[in-house]
Amino acid sequence: MNWIGYRVVFRLHSPLHIGWRKVGNVQVTRPYLTGRSFWGALTERLVRDRAATATQMATDSNGYQEVGKQVNEMLAFTYFYPALQSDNDYQVVWTWDDERTFRRRFLSSYQSTALVYPEHSAAEGSLHEIEFLSPHTLDTADPVYLVGYVFAHKDCSLRWRDALTRLQFGGERGYGWGKVELVSLRNADGAFSYTVDCGGHRPVITVPKGERLLAHTQPDQAMIAGEVEPLVGREWHNNSGAGASITHFGVVYAPGGIATNEHCFAVESFGLWQKQS
Repeated sequence: MNWIGYRVVFRLHSPLHIGWRKVGNVQVTRPYLTGRSFWGALTERLVRDRAATATQMATDSNGYQEVGKQVNEMLAFTYFYPALQSDNDYQVVWTWDDERTFRRRFLSSYQSTALVYPEHSAAEGSLHEIEFLSPHTLDTADPVYLVGYVFAHKDCSLRWRDALTRLQFGGERGYGWGKVELVSLRNADGAFSYTVDCGGHRPVITVPKGERLLAHTQPDQAMIAGEVEPLVGREWHNNSGAGASITHFGVVYAPGGIATNEHCFAVESFGLWQKQS
């Protein structure tokens, strides 16, 4: 077996904003933690932990590129989805089961604007609203958790398990958003009730007919019913500033799409899925 699977559960301790799109003056959040956001937070923590041992400066962008590449090569991971505690376990709440109820229970927003002095009035065009996944349900105040799966290669030497205890996800981190606590890390044979083959070059997840895709999936000959969207990100390269380099993964199926037949998907870099022939 080339990969060892783990189920990872975080408790959310502050609002979580995973950038998606802008509607009017509202920055809309995704209702889940993407693999790319997990990769970024884990890479940052691993680099800073390495810098603490004085083997590399945390301000060296080469270190982030090196460790980020290692994370993608030595680890594979799913997206993380909101969950509630139930009978000493954690039950994932899927947004597509009842989107209206999900939004009412889990999503809120924060509004702010810049002020103009000495008039003490709002600066024109500065009003904005940021949507977030709440750390507690809005109706019953139950704590919200994030459940996902990490697969470590048998040759992985990264101290990723230690890093999981000190991660911060998403946007607005300077305001304290995205803080999580690791509450469970245990071995797992599958992922979200799907079977996983851990013997190949990458972990392969089997999605039965009629079941949902749980990550952005690159289009192929697979028959899938669901929404598609362009998947775009920003990176920091040596020849550019923070976020100035744009990466484009193409048009992909969004999480929640339905497999019209049984299909197998490899878990690739950033948690993206690729259909296996």
